[in-house]
Amino acid sequence: MKHFADFRPHDRWPDGLGTLRLSELLGSLSHALDATEGQPAGHAIRVTAIGDEIGCRLGLPVEERHDLYYTLLLKDLGCSSNAARICELYLADDMEFKQAFKLIDGTTRSALHFLLRETARGNSTIRRAKTLISVIRNAGPIVDELIETRCQQGSSIACTMGFSDRVARGIHALDEHWDGSGRPEHLSGEEIPLGARIALVAQVADVFMQSGGIDNAIDEISSRSGTWFDPAVARVAVAVLKDPSLRARLAAPDLARAVFSNPAVIGAADLTDDKMDRIIAGFSKVIDAKSPFTNNHSQRVAGYVDRVTATLGYDGHCRAWMRRSALLHDIGKLGVPNRILDKPGKLDTGERRVIESHTLIGRKILGKIGVFARSAHLAEAHHERLDGMGYPYRLGANDLTLDVRVLTVTDIYDALSAERPYKPALPRERVHEIMSGMVGTSIDGMCYDALTSAIAGD
Repeated sequence: MKHFADFRPHDRWPDGLGTLRLSELLGSLSHALDATEGQPAGHAIRVTAIGDEIGCRLGLPVEERHDLYYTLLLKDLGCSSNAARICELYLADDMEFKQAFKLIDGTTRSALHFLLRETARGNSTIRRAKTLISVIRNAGPIVDELIETRCQQGSSIACTMGFSDRVARGIHALDEHWDGSGRPEHLSGEEIPLGARIALVAQVADVFMQSGGIDNAIDEISSRSGTWFDPAVARVAVAVLKDPSLRARLAAPDLARAVFSNPAVIGAADLTDDKMDRIIAGFSKVIDAKSPFTNNHSQRVAGYVDRVTATLGYDGHCRAWMRRSALLHDIGKLGVPNRILDKPGKLDTGERRVIESHTLIGRKILGKIGVFARSAHLAEAHHERLDGMGYPYRLGANDLTLDVRVLTVTDIYDALSAERPYKPALPRERVHEIMSGMVGTSIDGMCYDALTSAIAGD
């Protein structure tokens, strides 16, 4: 067992943001988007490096490069919103499905082969056949729905975070094609925002580069020039990919640091507490959109945490950090397939391990941000129990901080009391009956009393 001293932070909540930049905050959190899309870690960062170089060579002014940068980094903000629907419609692992979908070469033959390979994989022959017939018969409306959901959600969250209309429109139009065959609005040519045109070609470049190397990516971009891609943008993209200096930068271990230090964004958007809170609120929407079972869960838990910590006498500074941590506590679930996350029946041992891994994934993502060290610990430990029967480390009462105990109590309360697609909300009396029986084993009595006191007037 890993000893708690190896990972439990002993420092206070940070007094300020230190040297943390907006680019670093978003770039670190973008690893959660990569996981949801089934992409190798650092996908969004590599796409940003490629796309920004394209924008630079196209001679974009500083303001447009600034917005292009965040369009690239946040292009997948809406990615979690269609995960459950993909799982439902195609009877597929949403993460594997999305990863394979991005490797379709744009031809009908490739798309059909993809559907035959990925739809209802692992199911009976009869069920696979029925599902295939359904998705092929309704292919157009299904794809329209999935892409519209993704694009609208991503654009909306970008606005919530306070980004410009240019960034929001770029994210919304990511899946549009130069020849008008894309979605969601079937825009064509220069109707498509330039940021979206660059983001799409940069995305395809990284996906095919990761799967088959630079030459593979160049072939894909060249073959889709004039159909998917703006020919002018495609020409520049090919030149960028052929440049040995870019190849070296993409392979360098300090790529993320270089991307976060991009002169196009440094100083243009200083990170403040208010801006950070908008970013975190936006990401909580990404997290909760992953499953219909967790709609608004993170936001409700953050509300309960704020009230409980006030009851327990936390000062305003600590309460603010606890709210932030609560909003992000389930960020690791973005790395869990919906076929497991939303499974209605009992999980087997392997599936249970995958579910439990969300705490470790959350710790890894938040741990990339220095001032989030304590938040990363809460994401990792919020399913531990006083009696040592929790996960991931089976810690006992002596190892669990008050912060962890607060988050655990509020997380359990919301899980029991909120209405879910598969069950109605439990009556408050029943919730308290269940949780009273957990005091001393799963949850802390003082924190539970603070919760009941905080919500007494609801």
